[in-house]
Amino acid sequence: MSAQSDDNADFEVEADLINPSSLINNGIIELTVEGGTPPYTYKWTDQSTSLKSNKATDLVEGIPYEVVITDSKGNSVTKSYRIEAESITEHFNGFFQPVVDNMSAVLFWDPFAAIGIYDPIIYADVKLIATPSWTAQTDEVYILQKWLKPEGSKVQKGDKIAIVKHGSEEETVTALANGELKYLVKEGNQIFDPNSTEDLIEQGAHYLAEIKYDDPVALKHPNGDLQKNSIPFIVIWLVLGATFFTVRMKFINIRGFKHSLALAKGKYDDPNAPGNITHFQALATAVSATVGLGNIAGVAVAVSLGGAGATFWMIIAGLLGMSSKFVECTLGVKYRNITEDGRIFGGPMNYLRYGLEKRNLKGLGKFLAGFFAILGVGASFGGGNMFQANQSFEILSGQFPMLDGNGFWFGVVVAVLVGVVIIGGINSIAKVTGKVVPVMAAVYVIGALIVIGVNIENIGPAFNAIIDGAFSPSALKGGVLGVLVVGFQRAAFSNEAGVGSAAIAHSAAKTNHPPSEGFVALLEPFIDTVVVCTLTALVLVFTGKHDIQEGDIEGAQLTSDAFKSVISWFPYVLSAAVFLFAFSTMISWSYYGMRAWTYLFGRSKKSEMIYKFLFLIFVVVGASISLGAVLVFSDMMILAMSFPNIIGLYIMSGEVREDLREYFKKVKSGDLFVKGKTA
Repeated sequence: MSAQSDDNADFEVEADLINPSSLINNGIIELTVEGGTPPYTYKWTDQSTSLKSNKATDLVEGIPYEVVITDSKGNSVTKSYRIEAESITEHFNGFFQPVVDNMSAVLFWDPFAAIGIYDPIIYADVKLIATPSWTAQTDEVYILQKWLKPEGSKVQKGDKIAIVKHGSEEETVTALANGELKYLVKEGNQIFDPNSTEDLIEQGAHYLAEIKYDDPVALKHPNGDLQKNSIPFIVIWLVLGATFFTVRMKFINIRGFKHSLALAKGKYDDPNAPGNITHFQALATAVSATVGLGNIAGVAVAVSLGGAGATFWMIIAGLLGMSSKFVECTLGVKYRNITEDGRIFGGPMNYLRYGLEKRNLKGLGKFLAGFFAILGVGASFGGGNMFQANQSFEILSGQFPMLDGNGFWFGVVVAVLVGVVIIGGINSIAKVTGKVVPVMAAVYVIGALIVIGVNIENIGPAFNAIIDGAFSPSALKGGVLGVLVVGFQRAAFSNEAGVGSAAIAHSAAKTNHPPSEGFVALLEPFIDTVVVCTLTALVLVFTGKHDIQEGDIEGAQLTSDAFKSVISWFPYVLSAAVFLFAFSTMISWSYYGMRAWTYLFGRSKKSEMIYKFLFLIFVVVGASISLGAVLVFSDMMILAMSFPNIIGLYIMSGEVREDLREYFKKVKSGDLFVKGKTA
């Protein structure tokens, strides 16, 4: 424990620092204050702790927390405390938390707010009054029995304004702010009916009144910090890049879609072309690395944060991302290197180094390639491995209690399964993903379509909620800006367009024409975001599970409950899908990481085996223990890969456009190999 000197000698503060177990992020600081004039307020640096609370919980061990204690006369004292880390995992977590915070400061920095283009603070014009005791899981009808204040009257916080009835219970509703009262429901009418399609789908159907503030009020976190919208730099970087490549390639995401389907189906597969795997296998390998937990849990979080409207912006970002994938995967094939024994080395490391060297930018190329490779190795061990093992174990152990406490053995089994596949290299990985990805995607898509089909009468209200939510959401969802950023962020994080990882898988494809693989690759964001992410969002919206209050269930459990509302046994299928999603992501990322590793440490078979051994150890570590900030850090490395990659893509985009022009000439003239007949 460390404490700063008192600002006011009248205060005596005793702190009880509790580290209840070896688990991470469960530290407790409880204060006892004497002196000054009660009551006291407690301004913690932990944003989730209330100003009224002398007790902060769920704290990270090993890092300092400050609290400013103020009495009723404005006298204050500042204290700083640190809960000592004891276990190895707590030490790791405590070490990486500041690293994560610093990395977040870069990746999620908001340049527009920094230069004053807009005010990032979230303001509310009205205070919405929710139905007491309502939850998204309710099966009771709520009725506005009686208004206690006339509409348009000025009310004070705490005034009794209405009586609500549900079942045999009556509840009194009180005003939550000072201002002018506006009715949203007439006396005697239903507020919320769980059997009503419109009530289930409409955002905020459980609100019965609103109080208009005299002046807009800034929204705050429990600790008193102002709530802010932000447009993260990483999202701007990815979306601007995707928009630039869409325009630069003359909307290749749209005009090339039909040709990309023909390529993926194998129409142009030349068995004599250089490479190891087919167009479809390359697509399946890359899709398996992106379609994962983010499509199930991540989308649920995005839709619960941004509302139904986030779905619209998710689709837009997914469509734009198709162009980024086209550019990076075209270059991945163009600058690949095939050794005499048939091994292929390609991806951003190659085109950043040799593509820029061709432009007399050798120094920049070597730096960007090396930086990308370092991030790629870290991302493969973390976001592409430990994160998948950790989260899949958590989700599966929640569904199957027998797994609880057996993370190590779960990790060992998964490591054996992953090892069997990755020892065989890209051919083995491609064969497995070529079978697993279509099956798991089909099961998930069919399940989603069944849920949507059963609730098809909700189609009108659902799409109204999506469009209204995209362009006129409430301040509680952060306004249009907040919803747009949530949608773009989910899409960018999910499909990895612009990150460069997929270019490593596609560089192994059998083809004589680099742009052909770019066409195949542009299907990935379409499958990952426009199809799978959107279907998850629609399932949540169609079943009314998108409109939750803070503190309600979220993430994968929310998606699971949405499916369960129609197909009672589907959560078990979803658990199996989660495992397959995680498994396929791990085997694909093992290949990405190995290519980054061999770029840094040499291309020998021994170097590859060392990497594979380390990768399998990290599978067990990821499943065995909670790593908190370590996992967040390693997941961020995937996003950071986009910095060196997109710089290179900008510089080489003109070259890709020329290659595309030449390729289209060959398509039109019939010079390409076509399966079943000579070109």
